[in-house]
Amino acid sequence: MKYLLDTDHFSIFQRQSGEAFLNLKARMETHSIADFAISVITLQEQILGSYAYIRQAKRAEGVVKGYGMMSQAFRDLMIFEMLDFDDNAAQAFVEINPGQLRLGVMDARIAAIAISRNLVLLTRNQRDFDKVPNLITQDWTTAIV
Repeated sequence: MKYLLDTDHFSIFQRQSGEAFLNLKARMETHSIADFAISVITLQEQILGSYAYIRQAKRAEGVVKGYGMMSQAFRDLMIFEMLDFDDNAAQAFVEINPGQLRLGVMDARIAAIAISRNLVLLTRNQRDFDKVPNLITQDWTTAIV
């Protein structure tokens, strides 16, 4: 395993349409699927998103759609190895100090998982993640020049 998809890159992978997806797909196809992982944080964000959709639904159709989104997210997540937020990631998280860097907690946890496992983080959020020392990031949604 070499790469960790952040939640945004994973969401683009899920959409399976658009220029960002085509660029991501082209780059991913040059690797084995075993080279990629997602984090348990992405699982949390996906479940929270679909749960919020269900909770806010005013009609049965919305509830059905929300549960469909949750089921599809689960199937999509199963494509990749899922990495835990373990003791090493927790230590890396403390060292990142997200409050000082003005980095969201979920982003800092994803970064900590990548750092603790020496993985390249695939993200479009360069502005925030570039603040994190020892984190290597790449954006695979842009065209290769």
